[in-house]
Amino acid sequence: MSQSESHNHFSRRSFLNLAIAASATAACGTILSESLLARRLDEPYPKGAIVIDSNENPLGPSQSARDAIAAVIPQGGRYSDYLTTELIETFAAIEGLPKNHISVFPGSSEPLHYAVLAFTSPAKSYVTADPGYEAGMHAAGVAGAKVVKVPLTGSYSHDVRAMLAKAPDAGLFYVCTPNNPTGTLTPHSDIEYLVEDKPQGSVVMVDEAYIHYADGATPAIDLVKAGKDVIVLRTFSKIYGMAGLRCGFAIAKPELQQKIRNFQGFNPMPITAVVAATASLKDSALVPERKRANAATRERVFDWLHSNGYSFVPSQSNCFLLQTNRDGKQVIDAMQQQNVFVGRIWPIMPTYVRITVGTQIEMEQFQTAFARVMKGAVVGKVAGPQKTSRNDVPGLHPSGFRFA
Repeated sequence: MSQSESHNHFSRRSFLNLAIAASATAACGTILSESLLARRLDEPYPKGAIVIDSNENPLGPSQSARDAIAAVIPQGGRYSDYLTTELIETFAAIEGLPKNHISVFPGSSEPLHYAVLAFTSPAKSYVTADPGYEAGMHAAGVAGAKVVKVPLTGSYSHDVRAMLAKAPDAGLFYVCTPNNPTGTLTPHSDIEYLVEDKPQGSVVMVDEAYIHYADGATPAIDLVKAGKDVIVLRTFSKIYGMAGLRCGFAIAKPELQQKIRNFQGFNPMPITAVVAATASLKDSALVPERKRANAATRERVFDWLHSNGYSFVPSQSNCFLLQTNRDGKQVIDAMQQQNVFVGRIWPIMPTYVRITVGTQIEMEQFQTAFARVMKGAVVGKVAGPQKTSRNDVPGLHPSGFRFA
């Protein structure tokens, strides 16, 4: 091949990759726009509202992260890629990973979408738990892939054997642990089994958005280090309190990284998110302190629920599913009448609603409102103008397509 032919070949290939990336980004952007639309319809929340519906961290970014943001603002006119390099180097040193095994994204939903586009197709299914985080299912729709939903086990872990049995054509297996919405763990041994017995050429994605909250959780990064076909997702949205700042990682061997990045295009990170994430990682006391605080509040809520005869799914996360023994949507509406905004339902468990663990004061107000609803003091929808719920937006998926 001549130099001219080589140049033309490279140009055509580059153009094709950019075209694919642009199309995928536009398709996913449409989905993301629906999510933002849902949030705008819910804004602003009424004064004094208790907002425990989206698994956000009410503490927000740490003080070290806030200081880092304030210091970097004068550089806001520059891309400053070296800051992203520092973030990668910091995380690589903590986890003992090669730097080329880490990619930075605005949150972890974006690499989830790109991985689904990269590894699924009309001939390769997307396999997920039910109930589970729905974002990947939307991306599978863009890819034209079949979505295989597999019920959780009796202990609310992913049923990896059923996932394998139901999808011999799988392109990507999605495992969220702790799971959203149940907050329950899937044992590392089950993930290992899935990785070893999956169809050749398929990929296992392990979403660890909530892993910092859990006791006894074994991260799946060791499988990446072992060279397995595994992609691990991490985000700063949850325990680090940076949902609005947008920063996360995709962790995988280089050949999988490249397939994901083919859909990314040129998308530099916001420098405020990058420096906040770096500062958060360097704050060694941050995760243990927030884990203890969340667990203490969560367990006090569980004690109250148990003592009052209410059922729930035991969780190790910052959210849990609460059994209402009635139409969950009606409970959501009744709670909103008391200015308490709780999460959504999943069709497979229509009488359960998802509750985010907020501050102790917020959870006490939640308990008061929930007790009134269960006693029949507040029932159904109010007449006349009212706040639009994510669950009532016509044509919008019940998930509201939340970000991670």
